[in-house]
Amino acid sequence: TLQDILRRYKSSKFGCRDAVRTTFESLPEKVAIQLNDTHPAMAIPELLRVLIDIEKVPYEEAWNLVVKCCAYTNHTVLPEALERWPCSMLENVLPRHMELIYHINFLHLKEVEKRWPGDMDRMRRMSL
Repeated sequence: TLQDILRRYKSSKFGCRDAVRTTFESLPEKVAIQLNDTHPAMAIPELLRVLIDIEKVPYEEAWNLVVKCCAYTNHTVLPEALERWPCSMLENVLPRHMELIYHINFLHLKEVEKRWPGDMDRMRRMSL
């Protein structure tokens, strides 16, 4: 699990002088998480949640760690092969994850707006 990855990272003494790691600055040097399809994509909000809510890492630092630790590969571009979950279901089952996904989408759309000002069609297409 992602929590196990972080537990093992914190207890690893390799490259650390302390008995237990108390910061996550070297996490991307020690951990790589490869997401090879759409269903493991939920690892992104889960890792973000664990870093923020359990490890008390500030949001921006946590997001930068997630971006550096996670890589995504999709082996198909067929729309019928891509998983989609209703927002209402995720809001009921994983409300904190959806809160984080909405925030990620908000920040993402701010970047889209910067690159393509006023292109609402593009924003709709690129929204998570």
